[in-house]
Amino acid sequence: MKILVLNCGSSSIKYQLFDMANNEEVLAKGLLERIGIENSVLKHRSCEKDPFNETRNVPDHTVGIEWIVNVLLDPVLGVLKDKSEINAAGHRVAHGGENFKGSAFITSAVKADIERLIELAPLHNPANLKGIEAIEKLLPGLPQVAVFDTSFHQSMPEHSFLYALPYEMYSEDKIRRYGFHGTSHKFVAEKAANFLGLNWLDLKIITCHLGNGSSIAAIDHGKSIDTSMGYTPVEGLVMGTRVGDLDLGAMLSIMERNHMTTADANNLINKKSGLLGISGVSSDMRDIEDAAEAGNHRAKMSLEVFAYRVKKYIGAYTAALNGLDLLIFTGGIGENGCLPRKMICANMEYFGIDFDIEKNKGLRGTDAIISKDNSKVKVLTITTNEELVIARDTFKIVS
Repeated sequence: MKILVLNCGSSSIKYQLFDMANNEEVLAKGLLERIGIENSVLKHRSCEKDPFNETRNVPDHTVGIEWIVNVLLDPVLGVLKDKSEINAAGHRVAHGGENFKGSAFITSAVKADIERLIELAPLHNPANLKGIEAIEKLLPGLPQVAVFDTSFHQSMPEHSFLYALPYEMYSEDKIRRYGFHGTSHKFVAEKAANFLGLNWLDLKIITCHLGNGSSIAAIDHGKSIDTSMGYTPVEGLVMGTRVGDLDLGAMLSIMERNHMTTADANNLINKKSGLLGISGVSSDMRDIEDAAEAGNHRAKMSLEVFAYRVKKYIGAYTAALNGLDLLIFTGGIGENGCLPRKMICANMEYFGIDFDIEKNKGLRGTDAIISKDNSKVKVLTITTNEELVIARDTFKIVS
C-alpha cells in the first residue's frame, strides 16, 4: 500500500510518499512553501533521482497538491506511473478537541468536526481542512485519514487539563488544556525506549519537542499526564514567535493601553512575541545563537529565558511523575541545538540528570545518549518522524 502523507500549513505543504509494503520505504518527500505568495518554491526529493527545485506561483492548496501529484507522476522526476498507485492519504490535523481520542477515517461528519474546531486552532485547522478537500477534488474516492496532534494528550486526568475558571466554561464550552505535538511526543518516547532496549510502558518519560513551536509532555507508563501547550498552541514554553505563559492581567493591560482588538492581540501573542519579541533579531534559534555570541544582549537574554522556561517545566513534570527515567530532546532545536540542550540540563544533578557536555558537543540530527554513563536519568536526542506515524495510522485504519 502506498500512502501519501500531507502536513498542510497556512502557506506550506510538507509531504512524503510511503511504500508500506516495502519496509515503510519513503519513495519521495518534499516541501512546498509560499502558497498564496508570489514565487512559491517546491523542493522535491525522491529515491535514486536527482533533487528537484522549482519556483512558480501557487495560489492555493489545491493547485499546490496538484503540482506535487504531477511531480510524483513525472516520468523523469517521479516514482509513480499512475494516480491509482496512491492507495490512501494521511493528514496531520492540529486540533481534535475532545471528539477524537485517536486517528479517524475521514467522513463528512469528521470533516464537519474539524471545521467546527477551527475556533480552537484558527492558524492550523483551516489549512489541514484545505489539504483534505484538495485530495477529494484531485483524487476522488481516495480513502483519507486524519491524525490529530491532540489525541495522545486525551489521557490527561481532569486535574491536569482543567483551568481554574467557572466549571461551566469547561462543561459547556470545552475550555481546557488540550496539548499539541502529541504525534511527536508519543513517537519519540517509544523510539527512545526501543533505542535503549526498554519498554516505554514501564517508564517515566519527559519529552521536549523544541522548535519554532515547542512543548513538553510528561508521559507515565505510556500515557500523557500533562503537557505545556493548552487550549491553543500559544501556552507554555517560549517559542519562535509565540509568547508562551503570560499573566492574563498583563495581556488585558496591554490591550487597554494600546487600544487593541482581539485580532491585534492574537497577532501579538502568536506572531510578534517569543524569541523574536525578546531578541529583536529573529525567530530562528541559529540566528539568535550567532547574535548572542557576537555580544547582542537581547539575543543572549532570549536564549536564557528559553532555556530557563524549559528547565522549570522539566522540574515540575519530574514532580508530577514522582521521578524520571528518560529525558528526551526532539524537534528542530531539540535535535540540533547543542547550546540550548547544554543550558537546559546545567545544574540538574539534583533530579538525577548528569549531563555529558562532550557527548552533546556538535551532536545534530541523530539518536544518541547525551548523559553520563552513571546518570540516573538517561538524556537523549531522538529524531522525530511525525509523517511515519501518520502513515502507520493511515495504513492501520484503511486496512
